[in-house]
Amino acid sequence: MCGICCSVNFSEEHFSKDLKEDLLYNLKQRGPSSSKQLLKSGVNYQCLFSGHVLHLRGILTPQPVEDERGNVFLWNGEVFNGIKVETKENDTQIMFDYLSSCKNESDILSVFSEVQGPWSFIYYQASTHYLWFGRDFFGRRSLLWHFNNLGKSFCLSSVGNQTSGVANQWQEVPASGIFRIDLKSSTAVSKCVVLKLYPWKYISRENVTKECVNSLTKISADLPKIVSVEANEAKLYLEEPIVPLNMKLPPASFEAHYTDISRVPATKETLQVCLTDSHMKEVVQQFIDVLSTAVKTRVLYLPRDESLTPNDALKTCDKRANVAILFSGGIDSMVIATLADRHIPVGEPIDLLNVAFMSKEKTVPTSFNQNKSKQKNHCEIPSEESSKNPAATVVDNPNKEFNVPDRITGRAGLKELQAINPSRIWNFVEINVSVEELQKLRRTRICQLIQPLDTVLDDSIGCAVWFASRGIGCVATQDEVKSYQSNAKVVLTGIGADEQLAGYSRHRARFQTHGLEGLNKEIEMELGRISSRNLGRDDRVIGDHGKEGRFPFLDENVVSFLNSLPIWEKVNLTLPRGIGDKLLLRLAAVELGLTCSALLPKRAMQFGSRIAKMEKNNEKASDKCGRLQVIS
Repeated sequence: MCGICCSVNFSEEHFSKDLKEDLLYNLKQRGPSSSKQLLKSGVNYQCLFSGHVLHLRGILTPQPVEDERGNVFLWNGEVFNGIKVETKENDTQIMFDYLSSCKNESDILSVFSEVQGPWSFIYYQASTHYLWFGRDFFGRRSLLWHFNNLGKSFCLSSVGNQTSGVANQWQEVPASGIFRIDLKSSTAVSKCVVLKLYPWKYISRENVTKECVNSLTKISADLPKIVSVEANEAKLYLEEPIVPLNMKLPPASFEAHYTDISRVPATKETLQVCLTDSHMKEVVQQFIDVLSTAVKTRVLYLPRDESLTPNDALKTCDKRANVAILFSGGIDSMVIATLADRHIPVGEPIDLLNVAFMSKEKTVPTSFNQNKSKQKNHCEIPSEESSKNPAATVVDNPNKEFNVPDRITGRAGLKELQAINPSRIWNFVEINVSVEELQKLRRTRICQLIQPLDTVLDDSIGCAVWFASRGIGCVATQDEVKSYQSNAKVVLTGIGADEQLAGYSRHRARFQTHGLEGLNKEIEMELGRISSRNLGRDDRVIGDHGKEGRFPFLDENVVSFLNSLPIWEKVNLTLPRGIGDKLLLRLAAVELGLTCSALLPKRAMQFGSRIAKMEKNNEKASDKCGRLQVIS
């Protein structure tokens, strides 16, 4: 994780050797290990590069990096696959070496087509005076742009800044491909900045030209008139890193079988019945294997004290966790935690970050799914009052106003993980946020990170993820409750599971009105918009703590595997909530030895943590949120 920035000026009167103080502060928050700036000048322009590094792998490599020919590179990413990076090598240097050896545009595109993993970058090519920049296919790393209306300057940055009373002018760089600017031809005289786009393309796809035109039109609509976006003259493309979604529909004879299964009760036995089918069981195992590999690559690329033997490590009670998980006890975070346990050294703790916002009513919530009590052989997560399960009690927590749904399921999930691996130290970090603390830190810090997104939903999720990833709370042991701060640099999240496996209620609504064909289109749309809807915001919010968010469900191989499956092997929305949605993931959970959590229905973070409607009850998720405006 890094904070990267390039400020470009075409007018001498605007030339500067420093970034604005607040922008520099925001960037430094993301990269606490190293900070460095570099100035490059041409005949008509000046570029100020600013790099701030969070060191995670290989030798610490300060950024920006420059070679003997004057090329400059800023990299905020992780190479997990595609291009070989040895354990002790730094991927920034590897990527720069590849780019420096490129002879033409096609070579540069080949490099970025190969890389698997999250990234955003800025690359100055001295010989051509080109500035290249962009984000990965899913937009897992933030990159913003800001253009001066007079065409005299523009800025690219991982995170923006705001001026009181001025409308936010930063926008997210679309994850539509890689952009190129010819700095030599963009001058203060012409007052025009021309962006050349090299879009993503799946090799066998038809109507690529039409898609590119649509993309250009959409990007241009949000930019000042002095900025134009054009297709590159050579009509070159980046190769998409995933296979297209399988839109195949089942034969009519299968529809009857699909409906018959719905008569089976919504219990764990239902899932076990599905696993008696040999083909389905094989698909589930393939899914576990590909997801496990994705988790493995995201928990092992970290500096660890290799001098400790497993026995020594077990004796080190105060050993710090290197990996944390945004943890609600729901199916997504439980599967991620279970797979992380396979690959993280046994003597190393894992931090489970569980956030709760003070409930207005200050009462203990009842079970989130009362209907389950009517089912036989159900596996209910009970309320605090009715529970005989210590995982769902708050004996160790006198602050009952924080006993929100995600806290209850989180404690139950902790018990499941402890049963799977009692040797592991699982730090269940209870992060409690009062209204006063939420309002203060949103105003002074979080609103700048969520921007340029601005809806009530962005506010709720952005604030919840910021407090959760900060990791300041308390941990209950058998003897005491003690204050705790997670220092793990890597934070795993389950984002991407709902989008691909029909986890949202809107998926069920679409299925009920338009069948499997409509459901396929909804899933395709969800994945297509995830860069602008979620990932840039989450990257800015998590990165503000000098930590890196990693998303196993959005690993290129995981997405390609899920995209290759027909819809009926992933979900069955004729089954009730908690079974048919994310069916494939639930079957994987059962195979991994999980119990109650395999049946938990989807509960959005803003509701599970109780941040939604905490301050206003009459808001809609899509409304613009006034609380995100900077006051001072």
